[in-house]
Amino acid sequence: MQIAVVGGGECPPDVYERARLLGRLLAEQGHVVICGGLGGVMEAVCCGAREAGGTAVGILPGEKESANRCVSIVIATGMGHARNVIVVKSSDAVVAFPGEHGTLSEIAMALKIGKPVISLGGWKLPGLLEAGDPEEVVRILGRKGAKINEG
Repeated sequence: MQIAVVGGGECPPDVYERARLLGRLLAEQGHVVICGGLGGVMEAVCCGAREAGGTAVGILPGEKESANRCVSIVIATGMGHARNVIVVKSSDAVVAFPGEHGTLSEIAMALKIGKPVISLGGWKLPGLLEAGDPEEVVRILGRKGAKINEG
């Protein structure tokens, strides 16, 4: 599956490490990571995926030179925040770390179009699934994967 991971462009070290672990676990399960391609949570998940030999797609708001150091495939949109729609539409499910309004827009878009959204710390909204740690995210995706692939 293609899993979007959304969250703050800046984050504290503990969130960075959780995102990095999630990226590694997703790659080990054969998933492709999709994100906004910049710093913070986006960089962490890309680096984790890369460390595990996986693929991390960065859908950038601007030019390709702004991609973080661990993005495998860079897609430069020049669309600013409108690229959030592409991040969500390109995914089979979304994992949301703490973030700001851009992250909230990605969560809202995913819920609006019926994509599963798993909150990993911070977001408590109707319709979100909650996970306590990256390992639980992978377990939830495993259960959801069969339903996603059937539909």
